[in-house]
Amino acid sequence: MTSRELITDYIVDVWMDGDAEGLEPETPIAELNIIDSVGVFDLVHHLQSTLRISIPVQEISLKNFRSVNAIAELVDRLQESQGGNAA
Repeated sequence: MTSRELITDYIVDVWMDGDAEGLEPETPIAELNIIDSVGVFDLVHHLQSTLRISIPVQEISLKNFRSVNAIAELVDRLQESQGGNAA
């Protein structure tokens, strides 16, 4: 499973009641109220525990959490730099 798939599945399961309709890789998840700021921290915790990476506080920004693609790019970059494991 890719990081993009892991992120999408988690967002759909937790915040979209299992219905992925309307969630595309570039969907602005915060602007469309799919996930709020508290949800971002829940997602951060999930990614850190599932992928065994550390997401520095300075990386938790609207830019890095604007869409599934943006989150996946952050995760991939952190996995590469930290030697984390893929899901």
